[in-house]
Amino acid sequence: MLLSVDSMEAYMSLFGMNDQNVALIEQECGVTVALRGSELVITGEENDTELAASVIAKLMEMINRHELVDRTRIRYAIALAREGKVDMIDEVLRSVVAITHRGKQIRCKTLGQQEYVQAIREHDLTFAVGPAGTGKTYLAMALAVVALKNKEIERIVLTRPAVEAGEKLGFLPGDLTQKVDPYLRPLYDALYDFMGVDSYQKMVERGVVEVAPLAYMRGRTLSDSFIILDEAQNTTSEQMKMFLTRLGFNSKVVVTGDITQTDLPFGKRSGLAEAIEILKDIPAIGMVKLTHKDVVRHELVQQIVQAYDAYYGKEKENKQ
Repeated sequence: MLLSVDSMEAYMSLFGMNDQNVALIEQECGVTVALRGSELVITGEENDTELAASVIAKLMEMINRHELVDRTRIRYAIALAREGKVDMIDEVLRSVVAITHRGKQIRCKTLGQQEYVQAIREHDLTFAVGPAGTGKTYLAMALAVVALKNKEIERIVLTRPAVEAGEKLGFLPGDLTQKVDPYLRPLYDALYDFMGVDSYQKMVERGVVEVAPLAYMRGRTLSDSFIILDEAQNTTSEQMKMFLTRLGFNSKVVVTGDITQTDLPFGKRSGLAEAIEILKDIPAIGMVKLTHKDVVRHELVQQIVQAYDAYYGKEKENKQ
């Protein structure tokens, strides 16, 4: 099958350094791609060549619009093409979720992320579960900062349970605030991206932004706020119920976590898993499940997540 390549610059962008992009397309689609003159020749089984052709055509469109084409997006374009949805990649990349303090535009990178952002916009309470690297915390943080800048809320509250992964808090140096600081560090990092360190510190001093361990939420009612509970798989049933009943008027709550990665003591059920089961039939609550397809970190992370899912799936089958 022949596809015209308009310019050498477009060809270089498509093939990537040392032809690594085209090698990925060949590997994933089971075809051979070669450049002959000003044309690409795709050889292989008919279904495979059609798949590769649709992916390459979409990638060329993206290159001509000066959009980034990297290995992560190539893999995702191929996954969408297999489902007959390759054109939906445009829809995903079009909308800007937020802009960092350095002016970088933050966009959804997968359909799952787009569904997640839409759920947060449409619901007062949204649960999002999925593996590491799917942007659960980062995108929620982006929407929180946008809501604050648009004066839709008066403050942002970020919280996560301080559950030890192999160490006890008592062994860490400093007072309680310093002890829980390492657990909250990922939240700080995301806030710095969107606000800058100076702006963030001023917001904290004014009480507009609060980053605190989950234990600090007891007895409070949070109105006119955007509240994010991160790493919620490490909450107990009692903690989750306590947190969910903090919701006040004109507030949004986003609960994120990975129910396969709990650090709770053996035999203790995750409050996140229980809450999803109890609340799943309430239409006013958003429920989003992200998968390995939505991992947007280094491409190896996606493969690692898949490998673990397959391993635990096989282990579960053997036990039954």
